[in-house]
Amino acid sequence: MNDPQRMHKHDAATVALREKIFQYTRERMEMDPPLDRSATYKELRAIMPDTVTEAGIGGDTALDLFTEILAPACMSIDFPGQVSFIPTAPSEASILFDLVVSASSVFGGSWLEGAGAVYAENEVLTFLAREAGMPTGAGGVFVQGGTVGNLSALVAARQEAMRKREEAGLSRPVRWRVAASEEAHSSVAHAARVMDIDVIKIPVGADGRLYGQVIEETLAGDWDGIFAIVATGGTTNFGIVDDIASVVEVGRAHDVWVHVDGAYGVAAMLAPSTKKHFAGLGDVDSFIVDPHKWLYAPFDACALIYRNPAIGRAAHTQHASYLDVLTDTTEWNPSDFAVHLSRRARGLPLWFSMATHGVTAYRDAIESNNQLAQRIAQVIRESDHLELVRDPMLSVVVFRRKGWTQEQYVAWGDKMFDEQIAACFSSKYRDEPVFRFAIVNPLTTFEILMDLVERLKES
Repeated sequence: MNDPQRMHKHDAATVALREKIFQYTRERMEMDPPLDRSATYKELRAIMPDTVTEAGIGGDTALDLFTEILAPACMSIDFPGQVSFIPTAPSEASILFDLVVSASSVFGGSWLEGAGAVYAENEVLTFLAREAGMPTGAGGVFVQGGTVGNLSALVAARQEAMRKREEAGLSRPVRWRVAASEEAHSSVAHAARVMDIDVIKIPVGADGRLYGQVIEETLAGDWDGIFAIVATGGTTNFGIVDDIASVVEVGRAHDVWVHVDGAYGVAAMLAPSTKKHFAGLGDVDSFIVDPHKWLYAPFDACALIYRNPAIGRAAHTQHASYLDVLTDTTEWNPSDFAVHLSRRARGLPLWFSMATHGVTAYRDAIESNNQLAQRIAQVIRESDHLELVRDPMLSVVVFRRKGWTQEQYVAWGDKMFDEQIAACFSSKYRDEPVFRFAIVNPLTTFEILMDLVERLKES
């Protein structure tokens, strides 16, 4: 019989593999991140041997396959010229502590099993709630990403609406509904499908923002079944922040939960030049922000904050006999606040980086992204071959290449990617092609963006 403990032994081969992995990690962290590229399944299948086999292929071989074939087939999201999507740029401190979290085998679902980790995560959640202007006692949990965060908040909102109706002796509506901007992230529509509810799309103003008055006009007294309004704190395509204060005013008037999807943009509340856009955030019932976007943490982490966490707990606590030892407590169990049970302590890398560098360093980094966006927007505004679509509100700059067809946009973006210069693919605005610079990496410089502007002129 084979040794069932062989995977957990610290023999010479395992120690050697550990050092080899540490060496790769050191080299990856020290190098200028490559852009790299994707590959088709057919391309990978042609050069990859079978790896998941009865006997195994050995750690050295597996690591070599990863470093030589698999990793180069993954785009480096921290590449400074990765400006097409909302990238990530984790600090070195957060990367290092991500290793510690994995090595420590911490279960982050309950206070009983992970009190120290949960305490540290809650330090960050409390800071974010306080920065937003929420009252003492606000808090929440780190979940996988914005999609899970939005879903969890809306589940809590509906549960609270159900409770209120039952207390008032009212029956449930024919359909539960959510009001959201027509520019709301796709995850809101996805949450609606999961929950089997409807989304009422509210038109935005000429400036792309959602306003409370328009919500009133659109619903025109038809509020039955509306249990939440979703505002956006920085749209993915443009970085537009809705008029949160007026949305909150309407929500309060109709006793409706207000949630802010700030996956990308709410981090900008830390920066002096963009703090003003988040007036009213402290009065919402819940919001999310993704540290793996603009708070310099590694994947995957979304902070979900409740104004009244007890409502989140009532909606999400799971009950089973084997969980009684965890749930029969007044301590803070992260599994009670979202659609999950098992979870890694995914907020710890952010906590460690913030504790290491201080909040001021974060404010400065985010502000530098904002200023770079304004600077390159001015260049585009003054250029002959480009046209600025809209003044940037945060750090996303959207512009057109004058006279180009969709095919030319695609061809240029593909050329930049194939030549490993940048990931700058086209998007769309009102069914017309556009380019966008999504700037959340402090290593993205003015020179990098100017090079792309000049290449667009030469093409």
